[in-house]
Amino acid sequence: MNSYELIHPKTHLRVLSRYEIQQLRDVSSQAHDLVRRCCYAVLSAGSQNDSYVEIEAAYQPFDIHFEQEDRGLVLRLINPPASAFVDNEIIRGVREQLFSVLRDVLYAQDSIIKAQRFDLNNSEDITNAIFHLLRNADVLRADQLPNLAVCWGGHSIPRSEYKYCKEVGYHLGLRGLDIGTGCGPGAMKGPMKGATIGHAKQHNRNGRYIGITEPGIIATEAPNPIVNELVILPDIEKRLEAFVRMAHGIVIFPGGPGTAEELLYLLGILTHPDNATLPFPVIITGPKETEDYLQAIDRFIGTTLGAKAQARYQLIIDDPQAVAQAIKTGIHGVKIWRQQQKDAYFFNWSLHIEADFQHPFDPTHEAMAALNLSLKAPGHQLAADLRRAFSGIVAGNVKADGIKRVQEHGPYLLNGDPQIMAEMDALLARMVANERMKITGEYTPCYKIATVNN
Repeated sequence: MNSYELIHPKTHLRVLSRYEIQQLRDVSSQAHDLVRRCCYAVLSAGSQNDSYVEIEAAYQPFDIHFEQEDRGLVLRLINPPASAFVDNEIIRGVREQLFSVLRDVLYAQDSIIKAQRFDLNNSEDITNAIFHLLRNADVLRADQLPNLAVCWGGHSIPRSEYKYCKEVGYHLGLRGLDIGTGCGPGAMKGPMKGATIGHAKQHNRNGRYIGITEPGIIATEAPNPIVNELVILPDIEKRLEAFVRMAHGIVIFPGGPGTAEELLYLLGILTHPDNATLPFPVIITGPKETEDYLQAIDRFIGTTLGAKAQARYQLIIDDPQAVAQAIKTGIHGVKIWRQQQKDAYFFNWSLHIEADFQHPFDPTHEAMAALNLSLKAPGHQLAADLRRAFSGIVAGNVKADGIKRVQEHGPYLLNGDPQIMAEMDALLARMVANERMKITGEYTPCYKIATVNN
């Protein structure tokens, strides 16, 4: 293969303005750096390496230049990963994801962040901005009945768990449900792969495999090759809100701190009084060998957020068909409720989300130490700070800024009620013992647990 490849768009983004092209060409611009890093992640699809240091070293020789021709934009890839090509031709799915990167990064920078169309300190404006980002990505389908099952779970999982979540995906696909995930490997890839078989058996040629990610995580969780609709949101909070606004039901598989962050985010929203009557099917599931681990997660939720939060999900062990049936039934209830409320099927406007769950959290050492992990806090507020704690651990594990901070200042220190901290310490220890923190290499904790009497 040559050291460079010229890539033309096949489906979209054929024309950009001179200003947009200049943004991409300007190596000092934020847009150029974001696009370069996200494009490298897309070109590395299928990689099982989640070591930031190794990924960063492999990334350095890569570059991307942008040229405008009469027929549209052309990408010149310098030293791209060979895995993105077959017989010197770029894989079509990879090509489409490359131009999805340009579409989302440029739109977010120009139409959302710099244009100041929305006040991103205002809760309603944040939701509207997310709607515009999703609409621009063409993933909001007004002509479809509710059928999107979002699947969350770890990227670092053993083969038995991968087979299980693939089996769940198969039964979801048989029932005509589309799949949304965080787009990476492991429990994000498995349900999509299983659903392709279920869709094929039903002769469903329009199956949707929606991958929702953000720039901070995409490098270590490169989009898997089954994703046929990739969306990149500006940060983790907007990514999570996009999930819950689009989803008609959520299946949660065993995972690490990222999955715990997602679960706490979801439960913090669903336990808010304004969402008390809103139907939203949530299933936590895994194979038989994960039962003790899932029970530990259930205990952690009970200790921290209480029975009210536990009532918002169903725990199903080792029964993929029961999971799919429960989600299908739950989504039917969502359809009826949306009809009665005259709410859109494709975007859940009725869901109330507090500002604490929307504003980006920057996990500095000071911010992590200041989290209010107290049983005296209202449930949804405690959920918000617990979500931030796990978000910081994710950053320290796999995100560039978090890794650098931990290298410079040592592990994050987490303080809180002894009961909460004991449960968190036990849960994190299980994640480490089960190798749920990372795929490659030995894991060094980026956190320390302390206890104080609040």
